[in-house]
Amino acid sequence: MGQVDLFNAGGTPPPRPTEAGQSVAPLAARMRPRNLAEYAGQTHILAPGQLLRRAIEADRIQSLIFFGPPGTGKTSLAQIIAAHTKARFEKLSGVESNVADMRRVLVGASHRLLNSGQPTILFVDEIHRFNKAQQDVLLPDVESGVVRLIGATTHNPFFFVNSPLVSRSQIFELKPLTEDELMGLLRRALADGERGLGHLRIELAEDALRHLGRVPDGDARKALNSLEIAALTTEPDADGVIRIGLAVAEQCIQKKAVVYDGDGDAHYDTISAFIKSMRGSDPDAALYWLAKMIHAGEDPRFIARRIMVHAAEDVGLADPMALVLATAACQAAEVIGWPEARIPIAEAALYIATAHKSNTVIKAIDAALDDVRQGRTLAVPAHLKDAHYRGAKQLGHGEGYQYAHGFEGHFVPQDYLGEARRYYEPTEQGVEKKIKERLQRWRELTAQAQPVPPSAKPGGGA
Repeated sequence: MGQVDLFNAGGTPPPRPTEAGQSVAPLAARMRPRNLAEYAGQTHILAPGQLLRRAIEADRIQSLIFFGPPGTGKTSLAQIIAAHTKARFEKLSGVESNVADMRRVLVGASHRLLNSGQPTILFVDEIHRFNKAQQDVLLPDVESGVVRLIGATTHNPFFFVNSPLVSRSQIFELKPLTEDELMGLLRRALADGERGLGHLRIELAEDALRHLGRVPDGDARKALNSLEIAALTTEPDADGVIRIGLAVAEQCIQKKAVVYDGDGDAHYDTISAFIKSMRGSDPDAALYWLAKMIHAGEDPRFIARRIMVHAAEDVGLADPMALVLATAACQAAEVIGWPEARIPIAEAALYIATAHKSNTVIKAIDAALDDVRQGRTLAVPAHLKDAHYRGAKQLGHGEGYQYAHGFEGHFVPQDYLGEARRYYEPTEQGVEKKIKERLQRWRELTAQAQPVPPSAKPGGGA
């Protein structure tokens, strides 16, 4: 049985050839690698000696899940495994297949294993499209070894695939192809007369080749199909040569396709990089990640909310204006939306990236919360209790309280907690340096008026 037939055991017909012998399938489909030697990229898992390559060559494949961006070779890798394995190969689609299709394949696999001992590899394309109930249908037969599952998904399986399936599978992340790897694929397509464009006389300019290798962001499918569009829409010159220059290449691929999902890895990874760039005081990196989110159509309110959180968490009192500006940017983004919202959001991001940094605010409140959760709850000291209702004085509420504004510097040493605890420790950064000086003076005056018990410890409860 040929490779295409083996992979199409699920019933999908092979591409129909034209009269000239060329398949009507897109160039990317025709140029799928037939073996590991033709496979481009993913050297981190497929280089000689790597685990997955050894497993494929030895026909010792267990359940696998491949995840990565579009055009990185997930389906092609499954086809290669199909060509190497001695197992029956069945294919399902997370988009098209239903529970009845799944049960038909699983029952057939069970009978085949019982009657002939032949194992079955079940390839599920876009496995994340299956809901929880559909994924649960697979679990018993995967667990018992009736089928070896190979799932392909553009989403992180740890978030989108049932934990029992993930725990019974080896997870391999496929990465975007490099510019050089894509250029190699394009050159191979130009030279291949059987499956590629080698039957045409094509001259691809070097700058056009590099453009087609750079713009798709590691997506082999997009690069190959853009090359095919360029070749089929460019008239040959007087010598019968199709000359593809940079201008034609730019027209055929146009806007850069940024890999970005609104609820998956790209969404969270990009905002994480954006926040960490601002925290790390790199305005240029922050602007790049912001631009990527803008280009991909991210909700401006989401970005602005994250900037507000960052302003309070990582700038804090080192520069109180950061939160003010972030809040203003959020309000502006809410009102005006894209594309104008990019300006106040960028202003807030740049301000924060270049501001003095301090995380003392979040450390202080989290330390206090930890004390409340784990320690003994402190009663409000009597002199701090509300004394404005009838009978409060008879209970001693408010007795001995000293009104701070009645003293020099609007400060008076006084116990406000009942125990000596310390949570907030200002840094020397920006405005917080002045706060530190004031707070240190106040704490010294308080210590002189009421000595701190030996059991008191900075940053936590006594």
